[in-house]
Amino acid sequence: MKKVSLKFKTIIISDVHLGTRDCRIDEVNYFLKHTHSERLILNGDIIDGWSLSRKGGWNKQHTRFIRLILKKLEKKDTEVIYLRGNHDDILYRFLPLEFDRLHIVNEFIHSTAVGDYLVVHGDGFDSITTNHKWIAILGDVGYQSLLRINRIYNRYRAWRGMPYYSLSKQIKAKVKSAVSFVDKFEDKLRDLARSRKCRGVICGHIHTAANKQIEDIHYLNSGDWVESLTALVENFDGSFEILDFKEFQRRLDEKAESKANSDAPLAELPPVEEDPTWEKELALAGFRESA
Repeated sequence: MKKVSLKFKTIIISDVHLGTRDCRIDEVNYFLKHTHSERLILNGDIIDGWSLSRKGGWNKQHTRFIRLILKKLEKKDTEVIYLRGNHDDILYRFLPLEFDRLHIVNEFIHSTAVGDYLVVHGDGFDSITTNHKWIAILGDVGYQSLLRINRIYNRYRAWRGMPYYSLSKQIKAKVKSAVSFVDKFEDKLRDLARSRKCRGVICGHIHTAANKQIEDIHYLNSGDWVESLTALVENFDGSFEILDFKEFQRRLDEKAESKANSDAPLAELPPVEEDPTWEKELALAGFRESA
């Protein structure tokens, strides 16, 4: 059976963090392999240069991610927009760059049937990342340490048959300063979208997927592929939705099952027995077969 894939007008992913041990590379590669879109937006922190400079955790599956993107460019006629983030900020000095259908930029205007959306990674609206990079790097080291603890803890939970649990999400949800930071981050991006006369803004950076209206601006955040495993997708009717990995798997399995049923050969119908009764009735009515 031919490989089944889900099709969208646009797919947006961010914060894959290739080169880190906690990148959920198997899931994101499976997602890329089984989706197709006219445009793919890679919205920053795809490659984690900070982690790689500290040795990191690059492996063959991370290389496969790059090959999957190149295959989409070459064989699937997908336009790829790569926006630099703060973890891959080494690209900043070379931008913008264009290679056929691959565009590497700082920001991008994504046009839709209902209006324009400003696409930025979002690190420019994080005062710590912008003004105190050394503090941001120190914070990243702490986050990576928390993820290592989380990895060990979730191995224990898996052994007990318990679902995945994110320590970092729980901490962010309970610390008031973290909640306040997210609110300010969203408000700054709302104001930027207004200043560019855009209907909405699409970002990443804070690893918190969102699809909501902030006053007159449609705010979208693609989440991450470290813990949330989420993408933003634009459907062919122009609507956006957050698609997490579990829902993606459910839809893919449903489509595969539907295709398998449609490809199944039809059962042979029993032969129709000849019934001469209708010929007798026609004869009585005065009809005869021509000689």
